[in-house]
Parts: sequence; structure tokens; C-alpha cells
Amino acid sequence: MKTEYRTARPVGDDTGHRTGRRRDLIAAAAGILLVTAAVLVGRSIQDSDGSLYVHWPPLLASWYPHTGPGTPAAVVVAAAVVAYGPPLADRIRRRALLPTAWAASLAWVLSLALIDGWGRGIAERLTTKHEYLQVIDRFQDIGAALRGFDDHILIGSPGNWPAHVAGHPPGATLTFVLLDRIGLGGGAWAGVWCIVVGSSAVPAALVTLRALADERLARRAAPFLVLAPVAVWTGTSADAYFAAVAAWSVALLALAATRSVRLPRAAAFASGLLYGLTCYLSYGLTLIAILLLTVLVLTRTARPFPLVLLGALVVPAAFTLAGYNWWEGYRLLVERYYQGAGGLRPYSYWVWANLACTTIAAGLATVAGLRRTAAGAPGAVRALRTGTTCASQRLILLTLMALLALLAADLSGMSKAETERIWQPFILWLLPAAALLPTGTRRGWLTAQAVVALLVNHLLWTGW
Repeated sequence: MKTEYRTARPVGDDTGHRTGRRRDLIAAAAGILLVTAAVLVGRSIQDSDGSLYVHWPPLLASWYPHTGPGTPAAVVVAAAVVAYGPPLADRIRRRALLPTAWAASLAWVLSLALIDGWGRGIAERLTTKHEYLQVIDRFQDIGAALRGFDDHILIGSPGNWPAHVAGHPPGATLTFVLLDRIGLGGGAWAGVWCIVVGSSAVPAALVTLRALADERLARRAAPFLVLAPVAVWTGTSADAYFAAVAAWSVALLALAATRSVRLPRAAAFASGLLYGLTCYLSYGLTLIAILLLTVLVLTRTARPFPLVLLGALVVPAAFTLAGYNWWEGYRLLVERYYQGAGGLRPYSYWVWANLACTTIAAGLATVAGLRRTAAGAPGAVRALRTGTTCASQRLILLTLMALLALLAADLSGMSKAETERIWQPFILWLLPAAALLPTGTRRGWLTAQAVVALLVNHLLWTGW
């Protein structure tokens, strides 16, 4: 039986009240202060002993003012989304919303990447000494490579893997091996794959919001999902691809749990299948289970769980039968992490500077939206207990759980620096909080989002 939801004005949406808008601005100002503190303190630490291992703390970046072929396109896309995004999202036909959002996200990510040029911005990003494409030739015999994968994780082991290969389960590398096998080898195809698939996380988030909240909130969130500063790291990064796989796992479960899809059982199984794949793309993304559990709690059903669990076992079973030991790989990764920069970067700085990185990647509109999320959280929790949540309260609870997953990753100490890229799968679910902002302020906040992205991409050379 399909779950019925009531709708209401967004919690914390004090449109027309200066107090609410002023508090939004105060929250944004606090975000700016956090970033400023991370820059100044980080600069002092890095200049003193170099222990941060980043050139422009808190971001893994270098100061490099520049323009490129993507500059005009990025400005045009940003202006178009700011000017026409909110009204278009409100009025566009339901079936057209998802492909339009995907196309707009793709245009934004591509234009930002091309600020660095086709080669440096896309085609060469995944070909550096740290990246997956460096080891394609070592997977001629995939079975043998998987059986011996853990033997090359530690620094000092014979033929130890490059940083990104060692830092992830082999599903990540195997993706690019399979692309190569079907004739899509090389950095250009790898970059395009990550951008196209990574951009699909936006429609995945919209599908989820439609199912768990309502159509109106999904439409309000759409421009903010498109014009997010995190797009700077979506192009070109394999983490964007990971984020999309995880996002579709959540979206399919939302469809299955609300029975708003023709084949809910197939959607539940596919959700589990993608979650299993997610765990073999990145160790840290096991935390996506928090969001999957949140979907079941919000929809007040456990019906999809057995099929999700069954689907989630497929990929682990396949890799285990092929000879790869996930748990041993993770144990060795932790050891390797502390062999390198991760063991030297000070936890006392990164445990809060990581949040400054998130502030930059999520943008000031998201910070203001999180302020409204916090304001509405007590009421949302009370409503959840009685089963009377409205659409905005379900959005608030989903956002809070994404923030919880992000904080768990932060406190683990296994994500010191580079989180503007690594945490894309969690940052995605913070962005819809901007849907809680007053209607009359949306263009202003979208402008702030675009300005952050354009400044970062034009003033800095971002790492990886």
C-alpha cells in the first residue's frame, strides 16, 4: 500500500520575516568565518612545519589565477540558472524536470572543468601518477589481479599501487579497466565517464526528494543541486562517479519504499545491488547505509529490506569468489594511510578544517539551509515519533542523517584533508536544505553559490 503523506509549509520557512532572513545571513557569515579561520590557521601550520600537506589550506589546491575556454560558458550557465532556474523548476512539466536538471548539471560541471582546458581539466586528470589509469595494464588477467590486490596496498610492498588504487577497493579500478576493454580507454573517456555519470546524482537526488518529501520541495531544490560549488570537484573526479552510484541506490530504495514505481521489488533489489557496488568503490561509503536506513524509517516500512539485503550481497559475493578480501584490504588501507601523509596531518586541525572544506563545496546557500534544518529539527523528530511528518520535516530528517554520516567520516580520522572531493556522496544530500529558504531570496543565494564555484575554479588549481 502506498504511503500517504501530508504537506505543509517548510519548517523554518519564515518567508517575509526579517528575523529568519537575518539568521540565514548570520549562518552564512559564520560559514565564511570558519573558512577564513581554516585558511589562516592552516597557512600558519603549513608555513611552520608543512604537516598539512596541502598548498592552499584547507583545500588541496595551489594559488593559480587563470581563465580558460570554459570561462565564458561557466558564466553563462551560472547566469542562466540564477535568472531562469527557479521559475523554470517551478513550472516545467514533471517528466521534463529530471532530464533538464541533469543537462543543466552536466553543462555546469563541464564548463567549470574546461576553465582548466580540455587536457588539464578533463583528459589528463585521471592519468597522473596517483590515478587508476596508471595500472590498467596490470589487470590483463583480472582474476589474478583481484586475488593479489591486497598484496600491493602497503607502501614498500612489491609493485605497490598508486595512492587512489590502494585507497579504494578494486571495484573503482575495475570500472576503468572495463571501459578500456570495450574500447573507451584513456583519460578522455575516463573523464567524460566520471562527469556524465557523476552529474546524474542530481536527478537521483530529485527522485528521492519527490518520493520522500513532495514535488514542490524537489522543484525548489533543483536549482541548488545544479549550481553547487561541489561541481568544481565533480569534473573530473572518480568520487563523482561513486557519489552517483550511491545516490541512485538511495533513490531506488525511496521509490521502492513508497511504492511509487511500477516494480517496487525490482527497485529494492537494484538499490541493494548498487549499495553493494558502492562499498566496492570506496570503503568509506559503507556509511551510505545510514541514508538507506533513513529512507526506511521515514517511510515507516521494512518491506523492501530483504530484497535490498539480497541485492547488496551480489557484488561482495562476486568479488569474494574472485579472491578479493574486502576486510583485509581495509585493514591494510588503514596501515597505508598512516604510512603516508594521513599519518602526519594533524587531526586537531583537520577535524574542524574538513568542515570548512565542506562549507566551500556545499556553498553558503546550503549553510543557510542547514540553519533552517537545525531550527526545524526538534519538531521533525517529534513528528517522526508520532508518524505525522510533513514533507519539509522529512527533508530535514534526511539532511540531518546525511550530516551525521559526514560527521562520522570526519571523526574517524580517515578523512584528513581532500574532503571537498572525497565527501561528494554526503555533500549531495546537504544541498536540498536550500529548498527551505524563502522564495524571494532564492536568486540571491544561487548567485552566492555560483560566485564561490567561479572564484575557486579561477583562482586555484585544485588537486587530483
